[in-house]
Amino acid sequence: MREEYDFSTMKQVPNPYAKKEKQQITIRLNTDAIEYFKQQAASIGISYQNLINLYLADCASKSKTLNISWK
Repeated sequence: MREEYDFSTMKQVPNPYAKKEKQQITIRLNTDAIEYFKQQAASIGISYQNLINLYLADCASKSKTLNISWK
């Protein structure tokens, strides 16, 4: 390995992941909903936060609308 490297000739390339950045928020969820996502996430080997994010992103990309009827 060299003691020094010259990066002065490097090109600036836009970050391809910049549009995929996440924003931290605070949200209150029912305990049952959290437990559901934790169980689902454990069975597929990802964190429940990532699973919730993937689910919401899928809903947003498909422009899903929630159909709620109060009985």
